[in-house]
Amino acid sequence: MEQWAGTLVKVLFVAFIVGVFTVVFMVSACGRKKRAQTREDYARLARMAPERGWTYEVRTHGRIDRYCGAGPMPGRGSNLSAWHYTTGEFRGRSFTYFEYRYVNPMSGADTVERNQPIVETVFVVTAPGSAPSVEILLPSKLDAVLDRREKTQLGVPEFDQNFRLITADEDFVRNSLSGALVPFLLEDPRAKKSPLQLRDYELFTWYRGTLSPQKVEEKLNYLCDVLDRIPAGAWTAS
Repeated sequence: MEQWAGTLVKVLFVAFIVGVFTVVFMVSACGRKKRAQTREDYARLARMAPERGWTYEVRTHGRIDRYCGAGPMPGRGSNLSAWHYTTGEFRGRSFTYFEYRYVNPMSGADTVERNQPIVETVFVVTAPGSAPSVEILLPSKLDAVLDRREKTQLGVPEFDQNFRLITADEDFVRNSLSGALVPFLLEDPRAKKSPLQLRDYELFTWYRGTLSPQKVEEKLNYLCDVLDRIPAGAWTAS
């Protein structure tokens, strides 16, 4: 009996070791596949821009400083770096998109952790007029705790439950969100993963992760669709 139990323990131990190595191998393989896909996406972005008459720079400095305070950008900064910085025209509107990278300030002293920056991808499309800052954010318990700014209630229960609306100009909000925009945001699946911010003459959206040609098409189309649904009178009223 003791011999049988000893054999079973050895078999289970070997199975555990094999399982651990299998998981490590699969995770490593997935990581290599993801890195290869990201490299291919970057190569396609570099080719796509000149084909469409857009300008593309692998890396630039200082050009995104003016976006500080919008979306995931820091509140202030100087000579900030942007990767895959691209500008051009899409559906008759000027745009900019780029990756902004930073190191998590909560990361420890581990070298691997410090060498893996957080990547935020930002899209900006020019609006037809100037606007005060209006943020339409996705619900998040963490953000709700950290962001102590007062939430504006639009008075549309489904919208108020699904989005956090932050602005100091409620008149502009009610003018801009009236009509087709609120139903669009409630029905379009892109709205559930694409926060928005209007500021001055620009509309922003962003996500955490690297750029890809598919995301370029999705996000630029989404921003243009949002602007198409803001009444022309909202801009003049602001």
